[in-house]
Amino acid sequence: MKKLILILFAIIGLGSVASAQKFALVDMEYVLSNLPAYEMANEQLNQMSQRWQKEVEAKSLEAETLYKNYQAEMIYLTDELKKQREEAIVAKEKEAVELRNRYFGLDGELKKKRESLMQPIQEDVYNAVKKVAEEKGYQCIFDRASSSDIIFASPRIDVSNDVLDKLGYSK
Repeated sequence: MKKLILILFAIIGLGSVASAQKFALVDMEYVLSNLPAYEMANEQLNQMSQRWQKEVEAKSLEAETLYKNYQAEMIYLTDELKKQREEAIVAKEKEAVELRNRYFGLDGELKKKRESLMQPIQEDVYNAVKKVAEEKGYQCIFDRASSSDIIFASPRIDVSNDVLDKLGYSK
Protein backbone atom coordinates (compact mmCIF):
# COMPACT_ATOMS: atom_id res chain seq x y z
CA MET A 1 0.00 0.00 0.00
CA LYS A 2 2.84 2.37 0.86
CA LYS A 3 4.50 1.61 -2.47
CA LEU A 4 1.28 2.39 -4.32
CA ILE A 5 0.90 5.76 -2.58
CA LEU A 6 4.57 6.53 -3.24
CA ILE A 7 4.20 5.66 -6.93
CA LEU A 8 1.03 7.77 -7.14
CA PHE A 9 2.83 10.79 -5.65
CA ALA A 10 5.75 10.25 -8.03
CA ILE A 11 3.42 10.21 -11.04
CA ILE A 12 1.62 13.35 -9.84
CA GLY A 13 4.98 15.03 -9.20
CA LEU A 14 6.30 14.16 -12.65
CA GLY A 15 3.06 15.38 -14.22
CA SER A 16 3.38 18.78 -12.56
CA VAL A 17 7.04 19.07 -13.61
CA ALA A 18 6.16 18.21 -17.21
CA SER A 19 3.42 20.84 -17.34
CA ALA A 20 5.81 23.47 -15.97
CA GLN A 21 7.96 23.07 -19.05
CA LYS A 22 5.47 24.33 -21.62
CA PHE A 23 7.19 26.88 -23.82
CA ALA A 24 7.06 28.34 -27.32
CA LEU A 25 9.08 30.32 -29.82
CA VAL A 26 8.32 33.53 -31.66
CA ASP A 27 10.29 34.96 -34.56
CA MET A 28 10.36 38.69 -33.80
CA GLU A 29 11.96 39.56 -37.14
CA TYR A 30 9.09 37.82 -38.92
CA VAL A 31 6.48 39.47 -36.72
CA LEU A 32 7.96 42.96 -37.09
CA SER A 33 8.46 42.61 -40.84
CA ASN A 34 4.73 41.90 -41.16
CA LEU A 35 3.71 45.05 -39.28
CA PRO A 36 3.08 48.04 -41.56
CA ALA A 37 3.69 50.45 -38.66
CA TYR A 38 7.16 49.00 -38.13
CA GLU A 39 8.02 49.27 -41.82
CA MET A 40 6.77 52.89 -41.93
CA ALA A 41 8.77 53.79 -38.82
CA ASN A 42 11.90 52.21 -40.31
CA GLU A 43 11.41 54.11 -43.56
CA GLN A 44 10.94 57.37 -41.67
CA LEU A 45 14.12 56.73 -39.67
CA ASN A 46 16.08 55.91 -42.84
CA GLN A 47 14.93 59.12 -44.52
CA MET A 48 15.88 61.21 -41.49
CA SER A 49 19.21 59.48 -41.21
CA GLN A 50 20.02 60.10 -44.87
CA ARG A 51 18.99 63.76 -44.63
CA TRP A 52 21.09 64.30 -41.50
CA GLN A 53 24.03 62.44 -43.04
CA LYS A 54 23.92 64.80 -46.02
CA GLU A 55 23.98 67.80 -43.66
CA VAL A 56 27.00 66.40 -41.83
CA GLU A 57 28.78 65.62 -45.10
CA ALA A 58 28.07 69.14 -46.37
CA LYS A 59 29.68 70.64 -43.24
CA SER A 60 32.68 68.34 -43.62
CA LEU A 61 32.95 69.30 -47.29
CA GLU A 62 32.92 73.00 -46.36
CA ALA A 63 35.79 72.40 -43.94
CA GLU A 64 37.69 70.43 -46.58
CA THR A 65 37.15 73.18 -49.16
CA LEU A 66 38.40 75.80 -46.71
CA TYR A 67 41.49 73.70 -46.08
CA LYS A 68 42.22 73.18 -49.78
CA ASN A 69 41.81 76.89 -50.46
CA TYR A 70 44.06 77.65 -47.52
CA GLN A 71 46.76 75.31 -48.85
CA ALA A 72 46.57 76.88 -52.30
CA GLU A 73 46.80 80.45 -50.96
CA MET A 74 49.09 79.82 -48.00
CA ILE A 75 52.24 81.23 -49.60
CA TYR A 76 50.47 84.54 -50.33
CA LEU A 77 48.95 85.02 -46.86
CA THR A 78 50.35 86.99 -43.96
CA ASP A 79 50.83 85.27 -40.63
CA GLU A 80 47.71 86.93 -39.25
CA LEU A 81 45.57 85.79 -42.22
CA LYS A 82 47.02 82.29 -41.94
CA LYS A 83 46.00 82.17 -38.31
CA GLN A 84 42.49 83.42 -39.13
CA ARG A 85 42.03 80.84 -41.89
CA GLU A 86 43.32 78.02 -39.67
CA GLU A 87 40.90 79.04 -36.94
CA ALA A 88 38.05 79.12 -39.47
CA ILE A 89 38.98 75.63 -40.70
CA VAL A 90 39.15 74.24 -37.15
CA ALA A 91 35.82 75.89 -36.29
CA LYS A 92 34.15 74.39 -39.38
CA GLU A 93 35.54 70.93 -38.58
CA LYS A 94 34.30 71.29 -35.02
CA GLU A 95 30.84 72.24 -36.33
CA ALA A 96 30.77 69.08 -38.44
CA VAL A 97 31.76 66.89 -35.48
CA GLU A 98 29.19 68.55 -33.21
CA LEU A 99 26.49 68.13 -35.84
CA ARG A 100 27.38 64.46 -36.26
CA ASN A 101 27.22 63.92 -32.49
CA ARG A 102 23.92 65.81 -32.21
CA TYR A 103 22.29 63.62 -34.83
CA PHE A 104 24.08 60.28 -34.45
CA GLY A 105 25.69 60.37 -30.99
CA LEU A 106 24.80 58.18 -28.01
CA ASP A 107 21.94 60.48 -27.01
CA GLY A 108 21.48 61.90 -30.48
CA GLU A 109 18.36 62.84 -32.35
CA LEU A 110 18.30 59.55 -34.27
CA LYS A 111 18.28 57.48 -31.09
CA LYS A 112 15.53 59.62 -29.56
CA LYS A 113 13.43 59.41 -32.70
CA ARG A 114 13.95 55.63 -32.93
CA GLU A 115 12.80 55.22 -29.34
CA SER A 116 9.72 57.40 -29.84
CA LEU A 117 8.69 55.54 -33.00
CA MET A 118 9.55 51.99 -31.96
CA GLN A 119 8.50 51.91 -28.31
CA PRO A 120 4.72 51.84 -28.99
CA ILE A 121 5.20 49.09 -31.59
CA GLN A 122 7.36 47.04 -29.22
CA GLU A 123 4.82 47.44 -26.43
CA ASP A 124 2.01 46.24 -28.71
CA VAL A 125 4.04 43.19 -29.75
CA TYR A 126 4.98 42.44 -26.13
CA ASN A 127 1.33 42.63 -25.07
CA ALA A 128 0.32 40.33 -27.94
CA VAL A 129 3.01 37.80 -26.97
CA LYS A 130 1.86 38.00 -23.37
CA LYS A 131 -1.78 37.36 -24.37
CA VAL A 132 -0.78 34.34 -26.47
CA ALA A 133 1.25 32.98 -23.55
CA GLU A 134 -1.63 33.43 -21.12
CA GLU A 135 -4.25 31.96 -23.45
CA LYS A 136 -2.21 28.91 -24.41
CA GLY A 137 -0.63 28.34 -21.01
CA TYR A 138 3.03 28.99 -21.93
CA GLN A 139 5.35 29.79 -19.07
CA CYS A 140 8.07 31.04 -21.40
CA ILE A 141 8.27 32.28 -24.99
CA PHE A 142 11.71 32.62 -26.55
CA ASP A 143 12.66 34.89 -29.44
CA ARG A 144 13.91 32.61 -32.19
CA ALA A 145 15.42 35.52 -34.18
CA SER A 146 17.74 36.74 -31.45
CA SER A 147 18.82 33.39 -30.04
CA SER A 148 21.80 31.81 -31.74
CA ASP A 149 21.57 28.90 -29.30
CA ILE A 150 18.48 27.37 -30.92
CA ILE A 151 19.69 24.86 -33.47
CA PHE A 152 16.34 23.26 -34.25
CA ALA A 153 12.81 23.90 -33.09
CA SER A 154 9.61 22.29 -34.21
CA PRO A 155 7.36 24.60 -36.21
CA ARG A 156 4.50 23.44 -33.96
CA ILE A 157 5.84 25.55 -31.07
CA ASP A 158 6.28 28.70 -33.19
CA VAL A 159 3.57 31.17 -32.19
CA SER A 160 4.61 34.01 -34.53
CA ASN A 161 1.39 33.82 -36.54
CA ASP A 162 -0.66 33.77 -33.34
CA VAL A 163 1.06 36.96 -32.24
CA LEU A 164 0.29 38.55 -35.61
CA ASP A 165 -3.34 37.49 -35.19
CA LYS A 166 -3.47 39.20 -31.80
CA LEU A 167 -2.09 42.35 -33.41
CA GLY A 168 -4.79 42.21 -36.07
CA TYR A 169 -2.64 40.96 -38.94
CA SER A 170 -3.33 37.43 -39.99
CA LYS A 171 -0.97 35.41 -42.18
